[in-house]
Amino acid sequence: MKRRYKVLMGIILAGAILGLGNCFAENTYPNVSLEVGGTQDPRALSNSIEIILIFTILSLLPSIIIMTTAFTRVIIILSFLKSAVGIQQNLPGQIVLGLSLFITFFIMAPTGEIVYEDSIKPYMAEEVTQEEAFTKAMVPMRDFMLKQTREKDIVLFAEMAKMDMSGMENVGDIPNRVLLPAFMISELKSGFQMGFILFIPFLIIDMVVASTLMSMGMMMLPPVMISLPFKLLLFILADGWNLVIKSIVMGFK
Repeated sequence: MKRRYKVLMGIILAGAILGLGNCFAENTYPNVSLEVGGTQDPRALSNSIEIILIFTILSLLPSIIIMTTAFTRVIIILSFLKSAVGIQQNLPGQIVLGLSLFITFFIMAPTGEIVYEDSIKPYMAEEVTQEEAFTKAMVPMRDFMLKQTREKDIVLFAEMAKMDMSGMENVGDIPNRVLLPAFMISELKSGFQMGFILFIPFLIIDMVVASTLMSMGMMMLPPVMISLPFKLLLFILADGWNLVIKSIVMGFK
């Protein structure tokens, strides 16, 4: 990471030096200014605020993806699978992260299409305001989160927020500050449950190999070295990736 940073800074400095050299060669001098002025056009102000909001949303985009999509459950399950098989060093984390992102895009595609048609497309056509676009975008996202969220998790955060659940006639009355954390812990629980199920067959193989080595008196030989090929063989013969990915996708309502 530090090496990439140094290379990037070197490229920027080199570009700046070349630019200054061209300026001096043409008998011109670089000028950098920062100006804050007034305007009589309210649209210019709104455009500036819109740009600031866009950059703010982009900076928070990773957190938004984690909090409101299927990414949390997917990456937890794949991380458990990686540990259960025992291939922490053989399967790079970048591959697990990339696979989790693409599976998340696949799962969220129907919801994303609704958001685009009902919110983004009308906003780009200037048919709705920013507030209306945000409200319409949250409707399919909330529907997705509500389908995955357990009722007791919503009740938990509603009680901690001292909200009266009896006054909420439908799920649309649940505020986002209650729905988002409830959705997160529900996804964590679902991911841990499936991770536990994934551990069972590989744990049995570890126990059988360890017992066999002890009965043979091979106490100094690490059981992990012997059990790893058997776990990989089981995973390959069972078409493990197909089963795991299918279970993950089908687990979302």
